[in-house]
Order: sequence, then C-alpha cells, then structure tokens
Amino acid sequence: MAGEDNRMSLFGNDRDSLRAAWREAWRRHLQQQPLEPLQAQLVDLMVAHPEYHAALGLAAGNGTGSVFDAPEGEAAANAFMHLSLHLALREQLSTHRPVGIRAEHARLARRQGDPHAAEHLMIEVLARTLWDAQRAGRAPDERAYLESLRRLP
Repeated sequence: MAGEDNRMSLFGNDRDSLRAAWREAWRRHLQQQPLEPLQAQLVDLMVAHPEYHAALGLAAGNGTGSVFDAPEGEAAANAFMHLSLHLALREQLSTHRPVGIRAEHARLARRQGDPHAAEHLMIEVLARTLWDAQRAGRAPDERAYLESLRRLP
C-alpha cells in the first residue's frame, strides 16, 4: 500500500493539488531534474499532447516552466480531465483490470494503427462509464465497461 500513500501525497485531494502535481512534473522535466516514476508518466502524457500546453499553463514565457498563469476555465478543465483519463487507462492496462482490457487495447491499437489513438477511443468510454457510475451513486460496472470497449470499431 506504500504506492497508494505515495500517490496521495503527490496529488493531494483537491483540484488545485492535482493540477499542481502535473505542473510540478513539467517544471522538473524542463529543468532536467530527476522525476519520480509517476511524474515521468505525467510528463509522457503532456509531451504527447502539445495542444494542451497553453491550457495547462505549461506555455509560460520564461522558458523554465516555473510560472504558471493558465486560465482556470473550461479548456484547462478539459485538458486535465483528458490527461487524467489517459493516466487512469494506463493504470488499468498496467494492472490488467478489468481483465481483458489489455486485449481490447491491443485490438484497437492494431485497428487504429497507433496505441495512443486507441487510448483516445477508450478514454471516451471510460469517461462515460465513470459519469454513469457517479450519477447512479455506485461503483463503475467493469463488465459493462469492458463490453462497451468491445463494441468499439
């Protein structure tokens, strides 16, 4: 459980702490400082999504990444949400939960010709599954989630 405790201390429990963790990982990346394993994952996702750099506050003009003045509007919320869904999906793939998710990712990656493109399809389903569970006040239905993934072209 030490990994879970580490994640909690890295991220905190509120939106500002979560966003600060992403920005701190980027700052450390720009300054070529050592990254914790989770920070390396965050940086990998941010590098893969340059279209979000301004919304995330990563496009600060000083070149060091130490000033973050992004507007806290819808664009930032969507960018953080998008990247966080990628992170959640990658965690599912690494833990193989639900069982069968790796096979669906591999199938979609073959069809899309790109693992990242497959993730984009999958995170749409993940977001919908999480939204449905939150609205219903229950845990996400892994079986229904996997079935929805299997229906993706």
